[in-house]
Amino acid sequence: MGKLSNSMWRLLGAQSTRNQSKSLSVIKEAETHTDWAAELADDAFVGEADKLDIGSKPGDRAKFLALVREAADRSINLRPFDVQLQGALRLLEGDIVEMATGEGKTLAGAIAAIGYVLEGHQVHVISVNDYLATRDAEWMKPLFDVFGIAVHAISENSSREERRRAYAGDVTYGSVNEIGFDVLRDQLALSEADLVSPKPDVAIIDEADSVLVDEALVPLVLAGSTETEVPDQAIHDVVSRMKKKHYEVDAEGRNVTLTDEGAAFVEEELGGINLYSEEHVGSTLVHVSIAMHAHYLLERDIHYIVRDGGVHLINASRGRVAQLQRWPDGVQAAVELKEGLAQTDSGEVIDTITVQALIGRYPKVCGMTGTALAAGEQFRQFYDLRVSQIPPNTENIRTDLPDRVYDTKANKVEAIVAYVKEIHETGQPVLIGTHDVAESEELAYFLEKAGVSSVVLNAKNDAQEAKIIAEAGALNAVTVSTQMAGRGTDIRLGGSADDAAARDAVVELGGLCVVGTGRHDTERLDSQLRGRAGRQGDPGTSVFFSSLEDPVVTKNLAFKRDPVSPNEDGSMGSKGIDLIEQAQRIAEGVRLELHANTWRYNKLVNQQRDIIVDRRMKILTTDTALDELAELEPERYAELTGEKPTTSGDAEKSDETSKAATETVPREVLSQAAREIVLYHLDRAWADHLAFVSDVRASIHLRSLGKESPLDEFHRMILAEFSDLPAKALEKARETFREAEITADGVDLGSSDLHRSTTTWTYMVHDNLFSSGGAKTLQGIIGIFR
Repeated sequence: MGKLSNSMWRLLGAQSTRNQSKSLSVIKEAETHTDWAAELADDAFVGEADKLDIGSKPGDRAKFLALVREAADRSINLRPFDVQLQGALRLLEGDIVEMATGEGKTLAGAIAAIGYVLEGHQVHVISVNDYLATRDAEWMKPLFDVFGIAVHAISENSSREERRRAYAGDVTYGSVNEIGFDVLRDQLALSEADLVSPKPDVAIIDEADSVLVDEALVPLVLAGSTETEVPDQAIHDVVSRMKKKHYEVDAEGRNVTLTDEGAAFVEEELGGINLYSEEHVGSTLVHVSIAMHAHYLLERDIHYIVRDGGVHLINASRGRVAQLQRWPDGVQAAVELKEGLAQTDSGEVIDTITVQALIGRYPKVCGMTGTALAAGEQFRQFYDLRVSQIPPNTENIRTDLPDRVYDTKANKVEAIVAYVKEIHETGQPVLIGTHDVAESEELAYFLEKAGVSSVVLNAKNDAQEAKIIAEAGALNAVTVSTQMAGRGTDIRLGGSADDAAARDAVVELGGLCVVGTGRHDTERLDSQLRGRAGRQGDPGTSVFFSSLEDPVVTKNLAFKRDPVSPNEDGSMGSKGIDLIEQAQRIAEGVRLELHANTWRYNKLVNQQRDIIVDRRMKILTTDTALDELAELEPERYAELTGEKPTTSGDAEKSDETSKAATETVPREVLSQAAREIVLYHLDRAWADHLAFVSDVRASIHLRSLGKESPLDEFHRMILAEFSDLPAKALEKARETFREAEITADGVDLGSSDLHRSTTTWTYMVHDNLFSSGGAKTLQGIIGIFR
């Protein structure tokens, strides 16, 4: 499957050897400068680097590689392999590079960042989480210091001043969430001095497939406090008492609806109401639907965990708590009510941007990951990026065993436990990759019953992940982990103590044994798990256990008659493998269509946001607001400044009003007042537009019933709504300028009942409106709710 899939992606544009001969010739030339670099004093590197024109002169690029290789050796005790230099060169050419786990992507990325800075760029190294961003910045800092390059990291805990200082440096490491939220928070700025996020230049993206594909569909949201309706406790009490006959869940497990018997039950329990009457269909029925979604579709320890008094969503592709992520507010509040927790703030959306649009702001994008080829079509289609495959420094000798497929989940778990017990008895370390918290804890329980103790890593203890993963290669270790993507810690054979004897013992046993408890929706995640074994030429083994009851099968294949195993243990043989691979191919096709569909719907909204951002920036950094309002309201302008109006017809009247004015307002104060007035109404209009877009998107699927194109209708409706947005916002600003109290102290918008949110927060929307099944669920629930 892997070879077939990689070949397919190459045909679609992922050129694994693109321009590699050119890179190799530069690396070979770099070797001729090795002695020159070695003879340099530490303080000479900055001067020598400044002389180089690595952007246009291949000879200078070769000297740069010699410099950076020597600098890395001295500063961080790592001498880059040729393949790491090769990866750095392809990054400098704007490629996504595929480098296997343990091959040194972090150092390759740092070398590319140095190269871009020497070319005159400002670089953001974008990671999947705060831990990796902070770790990599600290780890690589001595290397950057050699070249006089200022490097910083931002994290969730960074203050506004720390963020401003970090972005002012040459290289900034940060998670995609934090960088995105800084862009959104700048939409609250009322003066140029309040801006934090700089103009985007170069983005080097670590775990590029996770960021550009898996996270690309997730909207980042800036919300503000507002008065919202509190979920109804009585409705949740009724829903919690429902029997299975009262509701139906669709085959994908993403949509729940009332049966006739269920509707009758709810109506009686709520006092004999009619759910479908005009009084209740748009309110009570919606709350019932949302409550059912929370109670019967969202499962604790699979979709979320409860910790520290709050509901924390789990990132399905990485098995971690999804920091700052939440469902659309109605669903979030319903789950909190279900768990007996205090409701978190709801509120209105002030601004939003998808990760895909965020990355699209950068003129230059490149990245690195261990599994780029399988995402090659997404990179090409949505980012116009190509893939370069970098060979490993040492040949991979890992043994990938054929999948073991079973008819039922029970038979699969029994087979996994037996296999792990057999391997463990030899002392060989075992890493088991599961799909969710519940599965990891269940498997650990069955292993314990079989006499095998294990360490569990999941969203409940992800703060200890580095320590747990670092010891996963120790003799006798059995580690049960949820998703391994983006964990960022190498598994050393023998453990983290760097004990040669312990390492040799594990090597003798065959290295790390990786066990997957089921195929994922995409082969990339399977490959990321496999890649934990066989690091840098180490021996290792990988094997996946699957069943025909696994989600990847039940969601993507339908059988007229369930396949029957010919074997007593439930194993399905080669037929089972064929079915699993077919299900995964379908799942990958669905994901690609989902990405394409989301991109199509978001493209116009992103363009509209760009127009608003440009308009806002012009207002923020110039006197445009005052100039426009002075032209529209010359009398008011004359009254506030004591100046004569620009139109002669109003001169006499203006003389009277200016004489009547008690005080004049200094121009710089008036300019800021005009700025705040125009920004308030522009921001208000954009928030209203986003609410309109959400309403349209939630119900647009109904257009297909009338033989209309939902996408065309969506574009038509939001384009019409947006067309007069700037003009309407300016007209309202004109009214405020005319009527608001403006003094030498500024404008008092509060006296005009124009209040900005005093509390704001950021989060990520967990569900995607266009996901398979989820589209129907959220369009049905959220669409009616709004």
